[in-house]
Amino acid sequence: MFKIGYRTIKTALGATLAIIIAQMLNLDHFSAAGIITILCIQVTKKKSVYASWHRFLACLIAMVYSTLLFQFIAFHPLIIGLILLIFIPTTVALKINEGIVTSSVIIMHLYGSGDISFALLINETILITVGVGVALVMNLYMPSLDEKLLAYQEKIETNFSAILMGIVRYLRDNDHTWDGKEITETANLLNQAKSLAFRDVENHFLREEDLYYHYFKMREKQFEIIERILPLVTNIPLIVKQSGIVADFIEDLAENVHPQNTAILYLKKLEEMEIFFRGMELPLTREEFESRAALLQLMKEMERYLLLKHSFKGLPKPTNNRMKKRHLA
Repeated sequence: MFKIGYRTIKTALGATLAIIIAQMLNLDHFSAAGIITILCIQVTKKKSVYASWHRFLACLIAMVYSTLLFQFIAFHPLIIGLILLIFIPTTVALKINEGIVTSSVIIMHLYGSGDISFALLINETILITVGVGVALVMNLYMPSLDEKLLAYQEKIETNFSAILMGIVRYLRDNDHTWDGKEITETANLLNQAKSLAFRDVENHFLREEDLYYHYFKMREKQFEIIERILPLVTNIPLIVKQSGIVADFIEDLAENVHPQNTAILYLKKLEEMEIFFRGMELPLTREEFESRAALLQLMKEMERYLLLKHSFKGLPKPTNNRMKKRHLA
């Protein structure tokens, strides 16, 4: 399907604008400004700033090496190879190797001139500045990722609820009808959501961390606990009275825990449930003992699950109607 994304539009517009500006300034090799802009357009604001700075610095170093070697040795293709032999390791050592391609264009300009003058160096410096500057301006606009992040949040929470309800049905009725498709789906969603949340962080200069990124990391750790719980639940040998009580707790959790931090309420309920279990009669059979031991281990895992949520300070409260209807674990 043919599609033109915002980055493609910015690249095309930026390259055109850079060339126009370079032409208006009567710069030699004005088309190179467009090439530099294309190379500096990145997927996030921070990457754009780093790429622009790296290319600008690399170009300055290339001009110094080119001036010294061309002027004091010769304008010869072998000297171009010598410059690259020195220049490339320098950029790697300075961790600005993103600028190698851009700098190579500048080196060829200087070689083609046959004589490096101060005016030529000024021309190349302005050319770089125009290309980099236009790219930075183009990258000031980045579309908001909030809607996409919100969609991932909703889907992951829906899957968490479905998984927990599958556990509930097994604890109550030994029901095996749940097909478990949400397990694989949730693992993929979490990876995609974290990548998107990290992009969101990269689009903000004044913050290093992002609530959504922490939120998806927290969900990922909770998901690891759920994956440990599933085989534990399916290996419980007998449905006992405590099974129904734990099932009620997990059902309540699946339906009512939301993206804000209210895990403390369920930690208290879990503590009360453990105290209640201690006051019950001891198991009479081996199967009952093993079942109750497995349920106790399940409760410990649920405690870890809730503690992860308790350590997360919570997402901002929803402002749109569809999120106001969501109250998931």
